[in-house]
Amino acid sequence: MTGTGGEGTAAGDSSPPGGPARRPSPSSTEVPPADPPPDEVGYRGPTACSAAGITYRQLDYWARTGLVEPSIRPAYGSGTQRLYSFRDIVVLKIVKRLLDTGVSLQNIRAAVRHLRSRGRTDLARMTLMSDGATVYECSSPDEVVDLLQGGQGVFGIAVGVVWKDVEGALSQLHGERVDTGETLVGHHPEDELARRRNRAG
Repeated sequence: MTGTGGEGTAAGDSSPPGGPARRPSPSSTEVPPADPPPDEVGYRGPTACSAAGITYRQLDYWARTGLVEPSIRPAYGSGTQRLYSFRDIVVLKIVKRLLDTGVSLQNIRAAVRHLRSRGRTDLARMTLMSDGATVYECSSPDEVVDLLQGGQGVFGIAVGVVWKDVEGALSQLHGERVDTGETLVGHHPEDELARRRNRAG
């Protein structure tokens, strides 16, 4: 990754900067996004569109051009349904926001590869910043400030917030068991935990 002002890292590069990337120390008050639905749960195209805020035409085009392909099941000819994972839908929503702000497809593709390579905890604390051309990863408030002061950051996307948005949207929509095809109505693995917390509160 290439450093920008020694701080933010460009989302498309894989070479390390002059030193190890700074990572914020875990905070007891930091609450990472809830675990996504299990890998055996997928979401069909219309559900993915609704949760990500995109059109089916966009979804289809992005899948056919390899920008964001479904990681659970691609379409095999007529009659088959693509199945997207929770994480796929988070990426779809981020791609939509990057496109809306004028980031080039080349840089978005690099950002997608970068997002796919990161673990859940990394995504929870990551903010993507862009100047409308290059996309940078920031993993601490200091890095965001440094990018803004250097003129590189024009807008930011907090990936953890997008994660929560998608989670909330999918809690009202249908999922599908990959092994049996069973429809799961409003599938949300955190519902029971939330109910318990509400009762405790």
